[in-house]
Amino acid sequence: MKSLTDPTQALSTGLTKIRAEFHVPDGFPADVMAAAEAAARRVPDQHADRTAMPFVTLDPAASTDLDQAFSIEASGSDLLLHYAITDVAWFVDDGDAVDREAWTRGETFYLPDGKAGLYPPVIAEGAASLLPDGPRPAVIFTVRVAGDGAVKLDGAERAIIRSRAKLAYDSVQTSDVPTGFAELARRMAANEEGRGASRVDPPEQEVERLADGTFRLSFRPLLRSEQDNAALSLAANMAVADAMLAHKTGLFRVMSEPDASQVQRLRSAAQALGLSWPASTSLRDYQRTLDASNKQQAALMLEIRHAGTGASYQPYREGVVPWHEAMAATYAHATAPLRRLADRYVVRCGLAIANGQPVPQAVTDAFERLPKVMGRADSRASQINHAAIDLAEAVMLKGREGETFKAVVTDLVDHGVRVQLADMPVVANLKASGLGQGDLLTLRLVLADPDQRSIVFEAV
Repeated sequence: MKSLTDPTQALSTGLTKIRAEFHVPDGFPADVMAAAEAAARRVPDQHADRTAMPFVTLDPAASTDLDQAFSIEASGSDLLLHYAITDVAWFVDDGDAVDREAWTRGETFYLPDGKAGLYPPVIAEGAASLLPDGPRPAVIFTVRVAGDGAVKLDGAERAIIRSRAKLAYDSVQTSDVPTGFAELARRMAANEEGRGASRVDPPEQEVERLADGTFRLSFRPLLRSEQDNAALSLAANMAVADAMLAHKTGLFRVMSEPDASQVQRLRSAAQALGLSWPASTSLRDYQRTLDASNKQQAALMLEIRHAGTGASYQPYREGVVPWHEAMAATYAHATAPLRRLADRYVVRCGLAIANGQPVPQAVTDAFERLPKVMGRADSRASQINHAAIDLAEAVMLKGREGETFKAVVTDLVDHGVRVQLADMPVVANLKASGLGQGDLLTLRLVLADPDQRSIVFEAV
């Protein structure tokens, strides 16, 4: 963790350039704002009253666009997860100005100095957000979680809910969350292990804006509260995915496994990092033993994440079982409709299926168009994130040219190696030969140029 000093405002200037370079939207057109303001005034009239149910939300402390609220109850030996997802479709009609703008964006884009939302704030941070300042329309997915973590969609309904509390990852206490929260997370983790899931959540670089207006660059591992909360989304997403597949419709997240050559490269990386990976142990089994708090193991976790082809979206195809290798399951995105366009349509699909209704034709048509739109948006979001990190690294190191730094080689790349500084959250490429993963180096900083978002090291 490292605070950034930026007396020349190079970071702020650089972020402005990133917004221009990647065409990050600045606000919304007047017609979109007018339509959103009118939609925000709609009075729900197709929703059951579920305001007596004890829902809470759990998110980063500063978040105001809250997609999910949850309540948990026992049902014999099972747990019933009542997962309320904001009813974005109540506020956004197919083909209206807000909908058209959302299709051009695809998702919310996040930068350290602010986000470019998928929907106008009057909807995303007001009328649709599940904040605890009043009743909100939602779609409640009721997911039955068995003792072994198996999930099933028991039902779905449009409902009015009232959140009891806005809980934050970094301050939530056990007494704040519904009884069964930790047990549900435990069941989902056990089920993941049983089916051989291989999700990897390594610490990654993050540029964060602090309360005093300064910024911080860090490697931030997930908190336990985040991991447990993710189990709720996992349960809902898997249950909705299974329901869609059973009804031969839907939009799924798919991901293939690394091929044999990629696995062999990862084995070489593990050896170079001083890690023991038995020849008889598969990648899937081995990576579940890795600890993100260990620097060498965290470095390998990052390499594993980068080794695959990445996840993508795929509509239902007759005779094809959509498969997400890291999840070891059929999987979908349904739980973040304020931040991802595709989720709005998956929620509508799941709601129709659960109530024995035909899936709207507009939803089926959208499933065919969404993979391309979401792929483009995901790529753009990744480029924006990498550009912001490159900028922050250059700002952090500006003025320290000529100084030396300890580093470790984490991967081999074209024309050189990737290194991670030992005492700073900085990753860089180094033009060098004859080096292997895990090698320790002393580097001299040659250049730190915030304007070009570039840092250059040489081996001493």
